[in-house]
Amino acid sequence: MAEFTFEALTPTAFLRRSATVFRDRVAVVDGEHTWTYGEFDQRSRALTGLLSGLGVRPGDRVAALCTNSHVMLELHHGVPMCGAVLVPLNIRLAVDELVYIVGHSGATVLIATAELAAAARQVADATGVRVVVAGGPDDEYERLLASSSPSPVATSDETALLSINYTSGTTGHPKGVMYHHRGAYLQALAMAMHNGLGPASSYLWTLPMFHCHGWSFPWAVTAAGGTQVCLRAVDADVIWQLLRQHGVTHFSAAPTVLSMIANAPSADGPPLPAPVAVTTGGAPPSPTLIARMTELNMEVTHLYGLTETFGPIAINQWNPEWDAAGPDQQVMLRARQGVGNVVASPLRVIDGHGADVPADAATLGEIAVRGNDVMLGYYRDDDATRAATVDGWLRTGDLAVCHPDGYVEVKDRRKDVIISGGENISSVEVERTLDSHPAVLESAVVGAAHEKWGEVPVAFVDRKPGYTVDERELIQHVRARLAAFKAPKRVVFGPLPKTSTGKIRKNVLRQRWQTDYASTYS
Repeated sequence: MAEFTFEALTPTAFLRRSATVFRDRVAVVDGEHTWTYGEFDQRSRALTGLLSGLGVRPGDRVAALCTNSHVMLELHHGVPMCGAVLVPLNIRLAVDELVYIVGHSGATVLIATAELAAAARQVADATGVRVVVAGGPDDEYERLLASSSPSPVATSDETALLSINYTSGTTGHPKGVMYHHRGAYLQALAMAMHNGLGPASSYLWTLPMFHCHGWSFPWAVTAAGGTQVCLRAVDADVIWQLLRQHGVTHFSAAPTVLSMIANAPSADGPPLPAPVAVTTGGAPPSPTLIARMTELNMEVTHLYGLTETFGPIAINQWNPEWDAAGPDQQVMLRARQGVGNVVASPLRVIDGHGADVPADAATLGEIAVRGNDVMLGYYRDDDATRAATVDGWLRTGDLAVCHPDGYVEVKDRRKDVIISGGENISSVEVERTLDSHPAVLESAVVGAAHEKWGEVPVAFVDRKPGYTVDERELIQHVRARLAAFKAPKRVVFGPLPKTSTGKIRKNVLRQRWQTDYASTYS
C-alpha cells in the first residue's frame, strides 16, 4: 500500500493558499488603507520574524490588545505561524483584569493598537510583559515589521495549543479556554461553507475579533478569498456607511448590536443594493428583531455556541421547504438555535441523569456538546475542566427543548430561569413578548426575591427613541399574551448594561434591583 504524508491541519494554511490564488485581490480594508492577499501574507510572515526577534519561541504566549484592525488580522496568522500561542484580550476589561489574564497566561509579549496603548503600558508596568504598539506617532509595530525577516515554524501537531481565550469571568476570575489548530481549521471551513463565503464576499467586522477569534471568520474569509472590512469601534451610522460604501455581503453581531443597527436613523437611508447575510448569536434574537432585519434586506441566521466551542457549534440551517411557510412561521423557525454545524458532533439535550429528553419541543433539558470544535480544556484549571464535562460531554448550562425535526431551541440559561411558586418561567419567553411591543428597543427579565412566591419576574426595558410607554401598559401587554404569573411585576426603564460582545449583563441587573429597587417593592 502506498504511503502518503498528511499535513497537520492549521488555519494558517488558508492564507498560504490565498496568497497565491488571490494574490492581487483586496484582502483587508482598514480605514483608508487596503492590502492585497499577497501583501497580507507578506506582513503576516514578517510578523513571525518580529516575534522571533523579541524572543518568542514555539509555545510562548503572545497577548493581543487590539481593536478590529489589520493588526489583529495579522496576529491571527503570524502568531500561530511561528508556533506561538495567541491570547486575545477583551479590550473593554479594566486594567486589573487584563493584568490577571496576562499573568495567568504567561504571555511575554503584548501587541496593542494605538487606541489601547495607555492600558497596555499599565499592564506592562504590572507584569513586565514587552509591549509593542501599532499606530500612533511612534509606530514601533511597523518599524519592527519592516526590518523583520520571516521565520515561520511548521505545525507538526494539529492538536497543539493554538490560543487561549478567556471567558468573561462574571462570577469570578476568567477561565482560559484552550483552542487547538485542528478545531480552528475545521471551524473556519464550517463558517465559510454555512455562510456561502467566496472571493466576491465582503465581510464587515462588527463582531469583536477578540471574542472566540471572531467566530473563526478571520480564517474563514481568508480561506474564501473575500475582503475583510475592519471596524475599530461599533457605531451604527458608520456601519451603515460601510455597508453601502463597500458592498458588504456578510457580517456577524449579537442581537443587541443588530437592534442598534436596525433602529439607527441611518437605517432609513438608501436601501441596500443587495441582500446581506447576517449571523447572530450570544442570545436568542426575538422574532420582532428578525422581522425588522428582513425589512432592511438583511437575512438573519441564528448561530449557537460558547467560548468553549470555538464560537458557533450549531447553526439554524434553513431548509428550502420552509420558504413556503407564512412570514410569522418563518420568523419563528429562524429564532431557533438549530443543529450542529458541518464539522460538529450532533448536539444533545439531556436531563439531570444524562439521558436525552424527548424531541417534543416541550421537555426542557441541558445542551451537551463534544467533538472537533470543543476546547481542549481550561488553561491551568483541571478542576474547572472536570466540573464542566460529564461522560465526555461538555455541559453548556443552556436549557433547551428539542423539536421533532432535531432542531434545538434555547429557552434560557440555567441560572436565568425564574422559579415562581414552583413554576419555571423562561426569561427569554418574557423578553420576546416585551420586545414585540412597538415602543421597546430591548429588554431583560430577571428574578426578584419574593416572600410568598420565592421569586417573581421583573423587567428592565430600554425604549426606542421618540416612543413612550409606561409600566402598566407593558405589564398588560405581556399578560395578554402569556400566563399571568409570567408577567413582570415591575418594569424599570433605561439603557441596559452589556458585555463587550453585546450580551446583556443580567448579573448587574440583579444587583441593581437588589440595591436600588427591592426596598421599594412589596
